[in-house]
Amino acid sequence: MSTTDLTGKIALVTGASRGLGLAIARGLRDAGATVIVSSRKLAACEAAIAALGDGPGDAYPLELHVGRWDSIEPAVDRIVAEFGGLDIVVNNAGIAPLAENLVSVTEGLWDKTLEVNLKGPFRLMAVAGARMAAAGGGSIVNISSIGAIRPSPPEAMYAAAKNGLNALTMAFAQEYAPSVRVNCVLPGGFATEMAEHWDEEFVGKIVDRLPAGRLGRPEEIAGLVVHLASDAAGYTTGALIPVDGGRTAVY
Repeated sequence: MSTTDLTGKIALVTGASRGLGLAIARGLRDAGATVIVSSRKLAACEAAIAALGDGPGDAYPLELHVGRWDSIEPAVDRIVAEFGGLDIVVNNAGIAPLAENLVSVTEGLWDKTLEVNLKGPFRLMAVAGARMAAAGGGSIVNISSIGAIRPSPPEAMYAAAKNGLNALTMAFAQEYAPSVRVNCVLPGGFATEMAEHWDEEFVGKIVDRLPAGRLGRPEEIAGLVVHLASDAAGYTTGALIPVDGGRTAVY
């Protein structure tokens, strides 16, 4: 019987030092996986691991800037060499700049947004997927956003990048099939550290008409990612799955 037990699996989570990434790292670790906690700053990774505490699996830090193309392959090869393989990749790292108006967006901000949210995940899927396919299998889970399909003008750059990530999910699900599965989760509004700075009016706009009537809890993303990473989701690939409290069902 397929289970969500990830004992013996090696997982890389990008952008894992806080927010949804940290919750996902905890979920994978609690399912028994050895989790590589990565972000741009090593100290942040180490602090995240301390916050995780003890659990069934292990966690190790990795400094990785996903927006730098040439850093991806050495990082993957290092993981494979040190841990004996790589079974799960979660493309979670991202930035979400908001534009006051679109004509004021600079080329530098556009390029940075695409580098972190799209170019880096593309390269990581390409390199890690190739290693996984050669080793006999694996699972890649991309973290997109419902902004990709319900964009507002201030988040246009972010939405464009995430829509690209949705397309890459479906393409890579074919590229390394059938042994490597590639899926995508599209979160709505979640109660992370970022949400602590939102005022009551802004939160009200997010949850207005929302069937769930509240922001999501980070562990409610983590549970789905653990499922998609596991053999229990063996027939699921190329899927784009909203986790948005029902927002896309309403508007």
